[in-house]
Amino acid sequence: MAPVPRGRGLRDPEFRDRLYDLLEHDPLAYSVGSRFIQLIIGVIVLNVAAMILASVPEFDAQFGTLFAGITVLSVIVFALEYAARLWTVAGHTQRKGSALADRLGYAFSALGIIDLMAFLPAAIVLATGGHATLAALGVLPFFKLIRYSPAMRSLLAAVHAERRALVGCIVILIGAVLTFASLLYAIERDVQPDKLGTIPQAMWWAIVTLGTVGYGDVVPVTPLGKFVSTFAIIAGFAMIALPVAIISTAFAEEVKRRDFVVTWGMLARVPLFSHLSAAEIADIMRLLRARTIEQGEILVRRGDVASSMYFITAGEVEIALPSQHVRLADGTFFGEIALLHKTKRSGTVTATRKSRLLVLDAQDFHALIERMPTLADHVHTTAKARLADTGDLALAELAQAEKEAGPAG
Repeated sequence: MAPVPRGRGLRDPEFRDRLYDLLEHDPLAYSVGSRFIQLIIGVIVLNVAAMILASVPEFDAQFGTLFAGITVLSVIVFALEYAARLWTVAGHTQRKGSALADRLGYAFSALGIIDLMAFLPAAIVLATGGHATLAALGVLPFFKLIRYSPAMRSLLAAVHAERRALVGCIVILIGAVLTFASLLYAIERDVQPDKLGTIPQAMWWAIVTLGTVGYGDVVPVTPLGKFVSTFAIIAGFAMIALPVAIISTAFAEEVKRRDFVVTWGMLARVPLFSHLSAAEIADIMRLLRARTIEQGEILVRRGDVASSMYFITAGEVEIALPSQHVRLADGTFFGEIALLHKTKRSGTVTATRKSRLLVLDAQDFHALIERMPTLADHVHTTAKARLADTGDLALAELAQAEKEAGPAG
C-alpha cells in the first residue's frame, strides 16, 4: 500500500479506498491482501483451537493464561477488522446512498453480523468473567471463514435462492409428521399410553422415523402400527432426498454462475476483448480454460510446439529468450505470434508470481479468428504493433524462429 500523505491520515479518501480493496477484493497469494487473509484465518484457527482446548480441565489448568491471551488477541484483531470494514464500506455499495446508509447496510448484512458476533460476545464475557460461557462461544469466529471460502458462500447463496422451495419442504415434512403421528396415536394410544398416549409424544416417533434415525426408544407393537411405520420409513427417504436434491442442484448452478462471473471478470481485464460484445465474449468463454500456475512454475519451454495462446488476468510471467528476458503482467497475452506463424516456442515461460491465466488452444484460436473477423483484425493489428516494438516478446520470438528455420530450408 502506498504511504498516506502527511497531514491527511484517515481522512484521505484514497487511503480508505485502498483499505477497502485490501479488505474486500480476492487477491493472489503474493499480494498484501492475501497475507491479510492468511493472518485473519490464522487468528480464527488459533482462537477456535484455544477455545476447544480450554474446555479440557487439564489443559486449562496448565495453559489457561495462554488461552486467555489468545482470546484477548482474537477479540482485538476481529474488532479492528470490523471497525475497518464498517469505515471503508461507505461509498462502495451498489445503492450509492449516504455513508451512514452504507455502514448500516453492512452492519445488518449476514457477513456484517457474523463479523460482529465473532468478537462482541467474547468481549462481553471477558468483561464479566464468565469462563465457561467464553469456551462455549469459541465456535462463533469459525463462521468468519464463510467470507474467505467461495464454496461456503456458494452454498449459502444456493440455500437463499431456493429458500421458498426449502420452506415448502419443511411444510411437507410438518404435514407428514402430523399425519403419521396422528395415525399412530389413534392406533396405539391404548397399547402404549406412556409413549404414544398423546399426539406430541407420537410426533417424536414420527420425526425420528421420518428422519431415518430410528433410535428404537419408541416403536409400534401392533400389526397395524407396524404397517403404518413401513410407509413412514419409506416417506422418510423422500423427506431427505427432496431438500438434498434441491440444494445440490442449486449449489451446482451457483458454482456455474460463479465460475461464469469469475471468467467474465478475468476476460474483462484483457484489453484484447474489451471491444467485443457480450455475445461474443460469451462465445469465447466456452473455448477458454482457466489455469493457475505457482511461483517458479514453468509454463512452456523453449522448443515446444506452440499449442496455445495465453492471457494473463493476474500475476506476472517471465519469458527467457536467447538474447533477453521479458516480463509480462496483468492484461497482457503471449503466444499469438507463434500460433499465427506456426513456429515453435523460442523462450521458456516461468511464473515470477502466482498467476491466473486463460488458455486458448491452437485449434480453437484459428477457428475463433475465422469465425470472428473483428477479433481476427484486432489480433493481427496487435501482432503487427508488437512486431514493430523491438523490445517486445513477439519480435524476438519470430526472429528467433525464422533464424532457426533458415538453415533447415
